[in-house]
Amino acid sequence: MHGRPDLKYSAISGSWRSLSDVVADDVNTAVQSCIVEGRGIVTGGALGVDFLATERMLYHSKVARSLVVVIPTPLDAYVKHYRMRADEGVITASDAHRLEIQLRVVRRSSIGELVEMTGHAVDTHSYFARNSYVLSMADELLAFHLDDSPGTADTIAKALAANIRTAIKTYKTIAPGVIRRVE
Repeated sequence: MHGRPDLKYSAISGSWRSLSDVVADDVNTAVQSCIVEGRGIVTGGALGVDFLATERMLYHSKVARSLVVVIPTPLDAYVKHYRMRADEGVITASDAHRLEIQLRVVRRSSIGELVEMTGHAVDTHSYFARNSYVLSMADELLAFHLDDSPGTADTIAKALAANIRTAIKTYKTIAPGVIRRVE
């Protein structure tokens, strides 16, 4: 088991595809609450919501308690996958580079721990296995669910099935670049 056994952990899950101001504000508020309440955060090391939550925890590392980032493969394979996705035009080369740097910083951070699973490929199967691992450490799930994202839906379903306290914020893309919270 990873993380600090003396802490409660909030899992943070959400879409990697898009991050609007409204989603970013909600993630920042959730992370700030975790810091103030002395909880650790465990997340999945992707772009979007995971990246932002990790960034906020690292920024507040002098007062934050613990950050665990779980990736589905060893770091070198994960970085290679994101570089390939940049070459395909799915993400930008800058996004791939920023994620690699962030994960390497987590490794060296006084509050951070990078958990590298043993998956051989970065695919739906390994991502969903990663979601299960993240939840195995969590006392609660804070989900930021955009446009019925299948990865976030998987995490929510697993948390509910395991009776993990779950708080879900739902968002809908209403026009290119415009995301609204669904009340």
